[in-house]
Amino acid sequence: MTESAAATGTDWRAWQESWDRQQEWYMPDREERFRVMLDMVEAFAGPEPRVLDLACGTGSITDRLLKRFPKAESVGVDLDPALLTIAEGYFAGDRRVTFVTADLKDPGWTAALPHTSYDAVLTATALHWLHAEPLTALYGQLAGLVADGGVFMNADHMKDDTTPRINAAERAQRRAAMERARAGGALDWADWWALAAADPVLAGPTARRFEIYGEHAEGDTPSVRWHTDTLRAAGFAEARSVWASPSDALVLALK
Repeated sequence: MTESAAATGTDWRAWQESWDRQQEWYMPDREERFRVMLDMVEAFAGPEPRVLDLACGTGSITDRLLKRFPKAESVGVDLDPALLTIAEGYFAGDRRVTFVTADLKDPGWTAALPHTSYDAVLTATALHWLHAEPLTALYGQLAGLVADGGVFMNADHMKDDTTPRINAAERAQRRAAMERARAGGALDWADWWALAAADPVLAGPTARRFEIYGEHAEGDTPSVRWHTDTLRAAGFAEARSVWASPSDALVLALK
């Protein structure tokens, strides 16, 4: 666990909110994705679920989970030292939350987890960092972590290459809206990380983060159909999209 907010003088809530605003610049319907995700958690696991927040970042999913379900338990796993520093500072002292540092591409990453079974495994805007082969392997591991009757949900960019004209129109419209927000002072990815690199507490973790990941994702963004087919092949009984925007989707797989 990193130093607490009291020890560092860092406003972890401000960093958490800053991350949310930066992400919303790219995904203005981000909160709607989270709402549907938690609706489905409640539908399958009830109001006291044990959740694995996969590639948790600053803990955006965990934050919303615990506000909606105060008796839930969350285990957040990530490799990013900067985002984990924010998460651990923000949730410091909350016994409902545990954070684990692990590389999802490491075949043995699940050994670092405190539990062997979860009612729900949730992730958002993260697994596009992986190429199809390691993502397929990860889905196989997740099938072993989700309890019978439990769910895995992945909200992410999911392309449909069969609709190029629709894709181009959506992309142009979205980019225009982003530019308007940018003119109004919205931070993009690079701006946000520049601020983190300049912060005395986050500078070191941020430097390590870029050593691990580089500038940005080099993974894949396959279609909803690819995700559902791969999840079924991994051992889930059912899988389909339960929410979609013009550019993103939320896929749910039932064990």
